[in-house]
Amino acid sequence: MRRVPITPRPDWQARCESIGFRFHTIEYAEGADPTYWDERAYYEFNAAQIDTLEDATNELYQRCLAAVEYIIKNNYFQPFGLSKEYQQLIKTSWERQDFSLYGRFDLAWDGSDTPPKLLEFNADTPTALYEASVVQWHWLNEQFPQADQFNSIHEKLIDVWQQFRFYHTEQVYFTVVRDHPEDEGTVDYLRDTALQADLDIPLLYIDEIGWNGEYFTDLQEQRIQALFKLYPWEWLMREPISPYLLTDTVLMIEPPWKILLSNKAILPILWELNPNHPNLLPSYFEPSPLQGTFIEKPTLSREGSNVRLVIDGNVKLETTGDYGTETKIYQKYNPLKNYEGNYPVLGTWIVGDIASGLGVREDVSPITKNSSRFVPHLFK
Repeated sequence: MRRVPITPRPDWQARCESIGFRFHTIEYAEGADPTYWDERAYYEFNAAQIDTLEDATNELYQRCLAAVEYIIKNNYFQPFGLSKEYQQLIKTSWERQDFSLYGRFDLAWDGSDTPPKLLEFNADTPTALYEASVVQWHWLNEQFPQADQFNSIHEKLIDVWQQFRFYHTEQVYFTVVRDHPEDEGTVDYLRDTALQADLDIPLLYIDEIGWNGEYFTDLQEQRIQALFKLYPWEWLMREPISPYLLTDTVLMIEPPWKILLSNKAILPILWELNPNHPNLLPSYFEPSPLQGTFIEKPTLSREGSNVRLVIDGNVKLETTGDYGTETKIYQKYNPLKNYEGNYPVLGTWIVGDIASGLGVREDVSPITKNSSRFVPHLFK
């Protein structure tokens, strides 16, 4: 695995916008580099390394499904802080085998013989999808048309939506928060893939969803039977509509059983069920087994918020955010490789239940955040 500096396309912004990618540049903080899509470099792999990532992703997803089965079979909900009502909703959703669309594993790896290690699983509302699927493929075809890419995301999304249409319904509503370009871009892309699968794809903002006393409705008071939400389950459970979700009158994407996998409490459970698994890092609900060197993560934090790096009992790095008071998990510190001041995390995508692609995010910090850059990849 190599990081290769390269000169960006002279009109790269216009080329991105020509395919509908408009959040390539995002002002996160005054004075910070606003570049999000970053083609000043690319990561190069060989075919064997891509095979390793694909195998690890498929293996981790199967371990995750087995963990959900274990939690439900053994009523092991305590680490998740869920009400009895939501525990039952999760059980029903799992036993019904509710449809799951996609997810993203964040892996630490440098292409060496040491296996990729799971940092966390973005199982509910993962973003960076359009750039992983379409944008970097467009870049590859213009810059390196003879090379290849770990990227069948687009085709697999259409295929999975076609399966959904056959087994469930021909209409899926999509919902997202207002005025959030990255989230809206992700939803627009997913709507396009669903449209290519011949689904009807009405869009509602999250505050436009109604409840008529029996079921959820759109602005015309029509029933919503299936809903893709780019809005985390843990946020929904705190909203006024939370009791209505428990009526189980709408097919949610992602489904309630994904609540377990989107919570970082799953990491210690995965380690408990699969000790010394080559793709897992030792993870616990308390720090003492890690002897003073670990990463501390709130169970529901997102985008690197409120994460602490502790080495020999001393806090070496800490991020801010809104999650500092909740339950924590403690994970063995697995240093990301430093590529001349850049620390990459490999995001491998599951679509349906199949490994489907790779997106690389990098930061000048060892902790990946919402301001981290997306860098394309290829393999030869």
